[in-house]
Amino acid sequence: MVRSEEGDGQVPRPGARAALVVGNYCHDVLFRDGRLVGETLGGAASFVSNVLDALSPSSPNSPSHRYVAKVGPDFAYAVVVAHPPLVSPSSSPTTLFHAHFPSQSQGPSGYHGDRVLRRVRACDPILPSDLPGDAARFDFGLAAGVAGEIPPDTLERMLDLCRILLVDVQGLIRSFDPADGTVGLVPLRDTGFARLLPRIGFLKASAQEAPFMDIEEARKSCCVIVTEGKDGCRVYWKERELHVPPFPADQIDPTGAGDSFLGGFVAGLVWGLTVPDAALLGNFFGSLTVGQIGVPKFDRRMLQYVKQELERRTMQCDGLCGRHLTVDLKSGLHEKFHASLVEAARFICTDCSAEFSDGQDDKCQ
Repeated sequence: MVRSEEGDGQVPRPGARAALVVGNYCHDVLFRDGRLVGETLGGAASFVSNVLDALSPSSPNSPSHRYVAKVGPDFAYAVVVAHPPLVSPSSSPTTLFHAHFPSQSQGPSGYHGDRVLRRVRACDPILPSDLPGDAARFDFGLAAGVAGEIPPDTLERMLDLCRILLVDVQGLIRSFDPADGTVGLVPLRDTGFARLLPRIGFLKASAQEAPFMDIEEARKSCCVIVTEGKDGCRVYWKERELHVPPFPADQIDPTGAGDSFLGGFVAGLVWGLTVPDAALLGNFFGSLTVGQIGVPKFDRRMLQYVKQELERRTMQCDGLCGRHLTVDLKSGLHEKFHASLVEAARFICTDCSAEFSDGQDDKCQ
């Protein structure tokens, strides 16, 4: 549950905030018209950490985020990821997805539009015992499953460890065809997670996923955020509904856009932004992600510009940032923040192409 009132004495200053992120690394293989395009690192842990780590405060009092992901002994990106995952004790393979795209958009065709996503293999689930012990406490928790790796008992354990829990609904409602692994969706009420809604702070869904949950019911107990691609996102909280504007984007690969949104959103909360402003930051990084294949590379100058803006906004709130979560109001600086992020986009690395490369531009993260 999200609390917006002050005075509970339990919310630390922004510099001391920490997040627990739970969700696997994956192997992603992309096809276009049946032809292999490339193989990349995927999974929520890769996209979320790519944004959240880049925007973490640089002060000695900066938060120490924890990531819990599980892979198999075949994991191909161990030297690439900044946060080493757990290796499945049963030697189950790393989760593998195949994403199939047509060369020309064929229009909407189910959950993924013109993309057909298949889970080819799945690693063992993340268990409650894989999470930090009782002594650990986190201001924010992010349950970002993509392949059914977070069962209900693990989510309950996260609720015990985290003051405010954010959940990506795709991890709760995805189904996988037993024959070929094609990803589909089931109603949230038919899962074992619906009973936990009153304890969840934020529930994020895409526009395609939203019909599989009862927004009107969920918004009574938690803040619901629905991402709408090129149209930005909407925030539902009790009787209120807010639209948060988008940023221009040339979509090449939608994979990971929702995870990058979550990375930016959590980073905004860590810095003490209001919820609408944090959602604006999420929209920004989601828009950057769809323009590249796989985990995006961000220009260091752009990231520094965004961090400086976050630092300025923290100073402008005279130390009040982070004392409470403001869900239902846009700050007086919301439009200025949007303009500053548009300005930051000037630094986007044009050399970070959509093609796969072993190299990396020295201006990019």
